[in-house]
This record gives sequence, C-alpha cells and structure tokens, in this order.
Amino acid sequence: MQWNNKVLAFATLGAAATLVLAGCSGGSSSGSASGGDGGYKIAFVQGVAGDEFYISMQCGIQDEAAKEGATVTTQGPEKFDPTLQKPIVDAVVASKPDALLIAPTDVSAMQAPIAAAEAAGIKVVLVDTTLEDPSGAVSQISSDNEGGGAAAFKAIQDANPNGGKVLVVSVDPGISTTDARAKGFEDAVAEDSKFESVGVQYSHNEPSTAAEIVTAALQKDPDIVGIFAANLFAAEGSATGVQQAGKQGQVTIVGFDAGPAQVKALEAGTVQALVAQEPATIGSDGVKQAIAALKGEATEEKIQTGFTILTKDNINGDGKDAVYKSSC
Repeated sequence: MQWNNKVLAFATLGAAATLVLAGCSGGSSSGSASGGDGGYKIAFVQGVAGDEFYISMQCGIQDEAAKEGATVTTQGPEKFDPTLQKPIVDAVVASKPDALLIAPTDVSAMQAPIAAAEAAGIKVVLVDTTLEDPSGAVSQISSDNEGGGAAAFKAIQDANPNGGKVLVVSVDPGISTTDARAKGFEDAVAEDSKFESVGVQYSHNEPSTAAEIVTAALQKDPDIVGIFAANLFAAEGSATGVQQAGKQGQVTIVGFDAGPAQVKALEAGTVQALVAQEPATIGSDGVKQAIAALKGEATEEKIQTGFTILTKDNINGDGKDAVYKSSC
C-alpha cells in the first residue's frame, strides 16, 4: 500500500583509500559546468557505494540535474563509516563544486568535514541522514524514520495478534536514520502490553553479523515472534539467521528498504514485509533545493518523503515501482 507523506512517511544504509566513482554505475550526468543560470557542478556523496538505496537516489539526482543542465559526480565509501567518508568529503571540498548532496555516516563525526564545505561557500543538502547540528545545510530531506519503525511493528503486530517477544537488528548507534527507526519501533512496542522487546542489537552493516545476532537471540529466546531489521543488510542477515535456526514460518521479519535481494527474500517468504523508501524522490528533491539555493531562491528546511509497505500480495502489482534500482 502507498502511504501519503502527509500521513506517514518513511526512510538506509553501510572512501576507502580509493574513491568509488559511480554514475548509477558510472560517473556523471550530462551538462556544462559554468554555473550562473545553469550548468552547476553538483557532488553527491553516498552513505555507502553499491547500495541500491543510494543508487536509486543517484538516479533521481541525475534525472533532476539533467533538467537543469547540471553536472553530477558521485562518490561513496566502501562501508558506512565516517572514517572512510571524511576523506571523500575533503576531496570534494577541494574540488569546489557548487553544491554537495550528502548522506552523513555519523551525526557528530561528519559535522566538521561538512562544516568545511559550508565555509567554502558550497551549498549543502543533507539527504537521508543528518547531523547533530544541521543548521548550516540549506535543506534536510529524508523519510519519517520513527514512523517507519512504528509501521514495521504494526506489520509484526498484525501477523502475531497474540503478541510475543520482538527484536531489533540495527546498524550502529549514532546513525540518525536507523536510530530513529529503532526508536519508533521500540516506542510502538511499549504501547502494546502483549509484546515485549528483547532490545536492539547492532550488526555493523554486516549481513553475517546480523545472522549471528539472530541465531543467538533465537537460542536465548526461542519465543521471539518478530524481528525488525533496520536496513537492507540487517534484513538480509536476519533472514539467514532465522533459516539457520530452523524458524522459518515462526518468526515474522520486517525489513527496511527494498533492494533486489530483499525482494527475493520477500517472494521466498523468508521476509514477510518491507518498508520501501523513496530514494529517487529524496535525490530529485535534493537537487531542486540545491539549485534553488544557488539561484538565491527560498528553500525548504525539512522535507519528508513517503514510503510503500511491500508484501507478497502487492510486490508484482502496485508495489513493483517501489523496488530499488541496481543501476539507472
């Protein structure tokens, strides 16, 4: 089902010494780079390279930038890690683009590198994730992550009307989006006395670690009825963990994001529902806000996008267009 972003809106995640240049597989969109009335240079720094969420966002960025005659370069760290993202941002600042669209990999560690971009006169738009102090950015664009966590619990609630224990598998503390998803889920659990949370555990964006967490949790609490996986890698690993524990059909897994691997898991029945964000919309809105700022026009401080709950019932119908892209 598609949720209107005025009702509920939702939101993901994972330089090495080598910078990864993408173009939804390659590097930049067409357009001159003269600035002024068009031809602006836009840099997009992903949270992690190769993630279908950020690839889909890049597609939205490139499509919108093409309409403006702007040039886009995309770079991303090999892992969702501020120590890997910072050198990329430093290099971007040195290249002096007109605007920077970035998904900060940590709310505090990326504050100074992004502030340096702002001090250099680069218009910054925060996409997906944010900072402890986002005041220097011209706009913040993301899903309503707390709402997304609450919706994930609702899916588990519907599948398990008698209640039971539930687990959250997140990424790392200090990531604004996944922290908010876990909070939204945990707050919703606390409102239903039939359910008990066994807590939040962190997979560090590694599917194998998520699988280990789930396998161990099911050994300790075999009566767990639901798992909320806060991003696509957590969902992938959680599904593996449930299979390894021989609990297929007994544990409801709700994943956040809808990459091809997650959709396969949904179709196979190892994951029962997915909360799909609108990364392409986040990207296109980011370009619109950056261009507006460059032209001296008004910008929106915060924008929240919608989401789609994907199930076996709608994945090949109304929900098909919500699946993330592997390339543009």
